[in-house]
Amino acid sequence: MRVTVFGASGAIGQLLVHQLLDAGPQVTAYVRTPAKLTLAHENLTVATGRLSDTTAVRKAVAGADAVISALGPSLKRSVKGTDITDGTRTIVEAMQAEDVTRFIGLATPSLADPHDKPHWKPKVLPVMAKLAFPIALAELKGMTEAVTSTPLDYTIARITNPVDKPATGRIKSGFLGHDKVGSAMTRADIAAFLVSQLTDPRYRRAMPVISN
Repeated sequence: MRVTVFGASGAIGQLLVHQLLDAGPQVTAYVRTPAKLTLAHENLTVATGRLSDTTAVRKAVAGADAVISALGPSLKRSVKGTDITDGTRTIVEAMQAEDVTRFIGLATPSLADPHDKPHWKPKVLPVMAKLAFPIALAELKGMTEAVTSTPLDYTIARITNPVDKPATGRIKSGFLGHDKVGSAMTRADIAAFLVSQLTDPRYRRAMPVISN
């Protein structure tokens, strides 16, 4: 299996690349700054470029069986623009051009999924997020819509409050109003869930909430 990872040099992305390599796939890690990805492996190819570089993105996606995105917006209010949304659109266009259909990514419970039942989180979290992180929320909404509006076979994990602690191996997943899912989750377990979706068909074209 060949997997292309975007956001590979980030906190979740690096854990994701490690876990993929341990699991056996050939991995292409797309990064803007290769020095941030301090990892060498015979099954790892590092591709360098910006998300706006359509040629480089398409080259990184070509031949992949799946794309996993660990991209997420900055929470700094000073950051402007829609780089992550635009970059996700570029990734989606590259996937469609290269006939790659499987997309696995990240979002937030502030965005609803059709499988959800009435719950306080979709009511309260968007209000809180819009007040505290309006640009980040807009980016998350834009990058999610860039994927879900297409025929891609996607799974987008909705996460809240990722923490830097050792993996627990305990992952709760499901939909609001249906399942007992919490908020906090270790970044290592988030990475493990994303890897598991390469072979787990339960959440095809859905956005489950995950937690520890």
